[in-house]
Amino acid sequence: MQFRQQALAKLQSPEELDLPVRFARPQGWLVLSVTVVAMAAASVWAVTGSVTSTVAAPAVLTHGQGSYVLQSPLAGQVTAVLAKQGERLPANSPVLKVRTEQGDAVVRTLDAGRITTLAASVGQIITTGANVAAVEKVADADDPLYATVYVPAESAAGIPARASVDLTVQSVPSQEYGVLRGEVKSVDRSAQSAQQITAFLGDSQLGEQFTKKGRPVAVTVELEKSSATKSGYQWSSAQGPPFPLTSMTLASGSVRLSDERPVDWLLP
Repeated sequence: MQFRQQALAKLQSPEELDLPVRFARPQGWLVLSVTVVAMAAASVWAVTGSVTSTVAAPAVLTHGQGSYVLQSPLAGQVTAVLAKQGERLPANSPVLKVRTEQGDAVVRTLDAGRITTLAASVGQIITTGANVAAVEKVADADDPLYATVYVPAESAAGIPARASVDLTVQSVPSQEYGVLRGEVKSVDRSAQSAQQITAFLGDSQLGEQFTKKGRPVAVTVELEKSSATKSGYQWSSAQGPPFPLTSMTLASGSVRLSDERPVDWLLP
């Protein structure tokens, strides 16, 4: 009953309006404001922000259809080399003359293209199936170049379509001419073996080199064109290098990935 009497007494007493009210100090308002701003910034970042990471990736400049390795369909001794390295030939063009047990025969190209490597010389003995040349599949000198980037398979899933790409070309001093611009055209669905890379690039050494740390995924990059540069492509510098680009040129650097779909790629 004691507690009930105290409660009734408190209800019957007049309100205590003359007690001082304690307001927050300026320091308290400052801490509160900072906290609110930080929470707002964190909310915005959670919706629009992204976390970036970098992954190393080698690249090669090629034409869209790649290259192929020309193998000799016969065995014998090479008596003449009928093509020159760098020469562009139509399909079924003579490359080598070979003396066989049945007489002289000619090794010819399979598809139209440019001879990028000649692996046979006069006097050399070759066997059936021997690699004698690498031919890039390009019929017209104006066919555009692409960059094929061999990205580690575990990073390929984070590559967004149409992502911007910067490529450092090994034969071009980046300190003077900058980097080559492009954007992702396509990403292969499966990782590639050394044999697949060799078949596309026409170079077994590159196939082995690009698969040393596992089977990579090929990412095709479309280079941005520009009529203001000698190469015909867009560079981070105003003019770019004072010479045209050629296929099978190596590029190297790093790829910047993101957890958000619009993301920049960087291959410095």
